[in-house]
Amino acid sequence: MYLADHTWPELDAHVTDESLALVPLGSTEQHGPHLPLATDHLIAEAFAREAADRADVLCTPTVTVGVSPHHRQFTGTMWVDAPVFRDYVESLTRNLAYHGVDRVVYVNAHGGNVEHLREVGRRLRDDGELYAIEWMWNESIPDLVDDAFEQNGPHGGPKETALIQHVAGELVREDRLEAARDGGLRDWRAGDGLRVHGSRTFYDAIDNTDNGVFGDQTDATAEKGARLFEAATDELVRLCEWLESKPLVDLLPKPHV
Repeated sequence: MYLADHTWPELDAHVTDESLALVPLGSTEQHGPHLPLATDHLIAEAFAREAADRADVLCTPTVTVGVSPHHRQFTGTMWVDAPVFRDYVESLTRNLAYHGVDRVVYVNAHGGNVEHLREVGRRLRDDGELYAIEWMWNESIPDLVDDAFEQNGPHGGPKETALIQHVAGELVREDRLEAARDGGLRDWRAGDGLRVHGSRTFYDAIDNTDNGVFGDQTDATAEKGARLFEAATDELVRLCEWLESKPLVDLLPKPHV
């Protein structure tokens, strides 16, 4: 159930019976020469809308700009500072609580948002406002993602390429897949300078990849994307069912011993 498509009386009737909302979040940032800047928020919204329909829960509009300063050297990348992002998401979530929502899943598709969404969830839970957790699609099906590709990558790699081929194939520059692979860091785990004597020494994507992406994008197909999408959506639906089955008191902080 997509919030923005409905009238307030329809939503009023819904939240009387249901108390779970999915909030899709991503980014607007470079994803190499082959994928649109919208990649992350397109993926997050696709998962959130599909799971919300299957689980009959609420899906809010998408937060399309996230914490992405580590991609700032590439033209078009947009970002907000981390404290601003945290405060914005917290305020948005308190808005949902005001209308009766008491549990939220942040359907996130951008790694730069993860730690900040966890912090927001902790703030809200510690206040007793509601229970909010972060979900990231590839972390729900790690073995399937690893098995699907010989050379994966954390950003703009074959897993994201395959998903966009599936959910918005017209936006993939198929003629640029080889350029993405050859101009980026194909084997990102073996890249020089990723870690030095146990320390992660880089801060920006461009420190390791000239064109901003990792992995072998030519290994991606829409068929692989469809399999990943279906499997991760199933996991998100199961998470919704688990959350709905739990009494709120079991999700909020335990009392002091």
